[in-house]
Amino acid sequence: MSTVLKVILIILIIIAALMVVMYILGKRAEKKSESQRATMEAQAQTMSFYVIDKKRMKLTEAGLPKLVVDQTPKYLRWTKLPIIKVKAGPRVMSLICDEKIYSSILPKQEIKATVSGLYVTSAKRIRGPLPEQKKSRKERRAEQKAEKLAQQQAAERKEARHAKKVEKKSDKSI
Repeated sequence: MSTVLKVILIILIIIAALMVVMYILGKRAEKKSESQRATMEAQAQTMSFYVIDKKRMKLTEAGLPKLVVDQTPKYLRWTKLPIIKVKAGPRVMSLICDEKIYSSILPKQEIKATVSGLYVTSAKRIRGPLPEQKKSRKERRAEQKAEKLAQQQAAERKEARHAKKVEKKSDKSI
């Protein structure tokens, strides 16, 4: 066998071994996340609160209890999380929000939410402003082009009217 063929064969064996290891680790992580999700659902409570503010903040700056910050791994303390500051009854507190519902929550809004500890898993608006749907770049460009086209057509109509007036004046003077 040539050395090139041996090298390619060794690389293929290593890649196959890595694929098997990644598959096994993925299955373990999936089982772990399912068990965590089940415990979160078991501890979930429904709360009504008023959203004061929402921001993406570092865990250390969010104003969460010291116990929560101490229990998180050090490499996750500096990542930015979606944090909402709420008023539940007389208490003002900071909660970590699920990424999926963070965009649908607006400040100055009353919400009925499912909360598991300090983590908001779902939310439903009771009162307050409706969230505006963000438009994609294509939609914004299309709107801008339509506006420009409408402005050009309006300018052309104005010029045509002006030309007719000038023409009528010249006909009257003759």
